[in-house]
Amino acid sequence: MAESTRPAVRDDRGLRLTTRLGLPWRVSLTARILAVNIIALALIAGSLFYIDSYRRELLAERYRLAKSEAEITADALSGESGQRRRELIARIGSKQDLRLRLFDPRGRLVADSFELGPPSYTLVDPATEPWYQDAARILDRGMDLVLGAPEIPAYRDPPDATAKAWPELASAIAERRTWISHQAAPDRTPIIIAATPVGSEGAALLVTRNARDITENVRMARQTLAIVIGGALGVSILLSLFLARTIVEPLRKLVRAAVRVRLGRDRSVIVPRLPDRRDEIGLLARAISDMSGALRQRIDAVESFAADVAHELKNPLTSLRSALESLDRVDEPDLRRQLIGIAKDDVRRIDFLVTEIADASRIDAQLSRTTFEPVDMARLVHALVAERDQRGVNGGCPVVIVRENPDGGKDDGGDLVVPGDAARLERVLHNLLDNAVSFSPGGSPIEITLSRADERVKIAVSDHGPGIPEAARERIFERFHSLRPSREEFGKHSGLGLAITRTIVEAHFGKLVATDRTDRAPGARLMVSLPAWQSDR
Repeated sequence: MAESTRPAVRDDRGLRLTTRLGLPWRVSLTARILAVNIIALALIAGSLFYIDSYRRELLAERYRLAKSEAEITADALSGESGQRRRELIARIGSKQDLRLRLFDPRGRLVADSFELGPPSYTLVDPATEPWYQDAARILDRGMDLVLGAPEIPAYRDPPDATAKAWPELASAIAERRTWISHQAAPDRTPIIIAATPVGSEGAALLVTRNARDITENVRMARQTLAIVIGGALGVSILLSLFLARTIVEPLRKLVRAAVRVRLGRDRSVIVPRLPDRRDEIGLLARAISDMSGALRQRIDAVESFAADVAHELKNPLTSLRSALESLDRVDEPDLRRQLIGIAKDDVRRIDFLVTEIADASRIDAQLSRTTFEPVDMARLVHALVAERDQRGVNGGCPVVIVRENPDGGKDDGGDLVVPGDAARLERVLHNLLDNAVSFSPGGSPIEITLSRADERVKIAVSDHGPGIPEAARERIFERFHSLRPSREEFGKHSGLGLAITRTIVEAHFGKLVATDRTDRAPGARLMVSLPAWQSDR
């Protein structure tokens, strides 16, 4: 067998529960359950990246606010001069948490709110912050890298305190409009820069704000979502492990039991039926248990059949060998003819046995592939009886066909159609009639009774022979069991006829039993019960 299809099983104690079948499903069921749940959560975790859009919206809002603040402040400053301008710059910067710097037309710094009063904000040194802020900044960089966000330039106050050090001022003066940009403070929080012209004299205003609240809001939203996803992940893993345990553990038990059954190391191995499980796994366990029980019975039956075959063939073979060995030592013509006759009888018996044995061994497989068709048992019985009368194989016993109602009264009507294989059902009737002829005294009638009740069609064959002892009524259906009349020639029957008959009947979902005659007269009664054909099938 190819390596890719050979089961990878060691023994019944250290069983490897994997198989090398060349299939892509090499991952255990537990890992797959975990993967399915974690992948679903990973997709939800992807929403962390959409927080970046939330950050962009906040920045856009602050851009609009910075533009409005810069333009309103510039308008206020354009109508003032000197000391009044410095007072306005100091007051607005303090109240709005801004840093305002005013440059004259020559680009010189003439007023700075941080110099006119206490600074309204202070840039944080990352070295002074706790470790979790470093982790937050690393996460920020990681997400920027994953999202492909452009690198934000670092914010530094230029050593040159003139307008030339600020590109935003040059753009605002040249284009006569407000110019907005933002840079990153040392702690990765945004610094929003707004530059706008003041009046018409060529002066310019530079407004900066450290918008730490944007970063804090984004990190808070990300943290909240991460906590929710982390909690959901923990619960999902626990539930997945519980689900895997409730599924995988019973499956492992079933696999171990099935492998032991396959290896045949322990004939008494018990496949767990899991009676407490009312789900599909419980149904599977009970189905496998029933299947293994049926398989064990079939194996036992095959082994018993093989032993019985050997025993049945041994007798005629022994007789044949004895006759052939004696033939060379006998010169008397009559005795030689007698020995040759014995040898011929033994050969015929062996041929008959082999034919019956082959038929008995094939019958199950053949019936399993047969498509059942509607069979009219009344018509089949009449045709069979007429054919046997024509061949004269009933031993001088007339065969009487009787139709009965369920209450026992005679009836000429009724539907006696069953699903089945007509040839096999004919074999059943032949065997039952042959059995009845064997035990019936010459000239005594054999009755075939046909009836239908409770959606079952019943065919009973009754004779007037000695009957069947109650203790032997099940044994007569065993293979090679032979309870024959004393007058019958030895070797005429194989002992397989009734066993084959019951096998055929059971393959048609029917029953075959032996009972006493219903009229209390001496004799045996073999009754076949088959399901009636349903017209709507």
